[in-house]
This record gives sequence, C-alpha cells and structure tokens, in this order.
Amino acid sequence: MIFGSVSLSSPLSLYSIPAVYFTAMYPHLLKVHTIMGLTGFNNVYPRANTTEFTANKRVSPKLAGKVKRMEGAHLNGLEAFPLWTAAILVGNLARLDNEYLNKMSLGFIALRILFNQIYIYQESNAVGWVRTAVFFGALSCPATLLIKGAAKFAGQS
Repeated sequence: MIFGSVSLSSPLSLYSIPAVYFTAMYPHLLKVHTIMGLTGFNNVYPRANTTEFTANKRVSPKLAGKVKRMEGAHLNGLEAFPLWTAAILVGNLARLDNEYLNKMSLGFIALRILFNQIYIYQESNAVGWVRTAVFFGALSCPATLLIKGAAKFAGQS
C-alpha cells in the first residue's frame, strides 16, 4: 500500500515541491479565467493578455489592478519556487529530520497561500506591508533549511 501509515515523521517533504509549484500557478489560472470571462484570452500572444486586459476601457480600474496583482503573485511564486526546491533537496540530502522537513513544508505552503491571497485581494499600502511581512516569514523557511542542511554537511549540527 502506497500511503499505508502516513504521519508527520513520514518522508513526505519532497511532495511539497509540486504543491509549492501549484501555489505559484493558481494565481495565473485565476488571471486567465478572469480575462477569458470578460474580454477573451489571446493564446497567440499570451504574455500580452494582462496589458491588453488592463488597457481595455470596459474593465474597471479595480479589476485591472486585481488582475495585475494576480500576475504579480504568480511571478513571485515562480521566483520563490527554485529556492524552495533547492532547500527541500538539500534538507533531504542532509537527512534532516522528516518531521521537521514536513512541518517546514506545511508552513511554507500555508504562508505562500496566505501571501497570494493578500497579494491578490489587497487594495491598500498598509495591507501591502502585511504581504511583505508574510513574504519574509515564508522566505525564512527555505533559508533555514539551507542553513541547517549546510551545517549538517559541514558536520556542525
């Protein structure tokens, strides 16, 4: 049985890699769905869709801003993804504790989802600073794993 007895001490952290990738992709999917529903999606020049959508006079400035933030959340997720992947691989190669890796994985995924939600739905500079705080909280997860993994490789842990 593949998932016989699964617990926090099971080696599950590698599954966080596709989960984190999904957290980077769902803002893009929301953006595409929004654009398709209102103005149509140009799949010949897909990277021009956000610019064309936000320039469309039929689109409210509020919705245009939301679509731009969806794109921003997507791009930020793609920027964070390689760092997370490297951190999980280093943590596993260094044989860090599975429970610790799993908790860090769950924390990072939760913070990335929270980051996306704040990013997409924020409309004020003050909430933007909350998003920034969540970003740096999430960033501490891969940074910690990389440092702990490096220390273990160096025989310092």
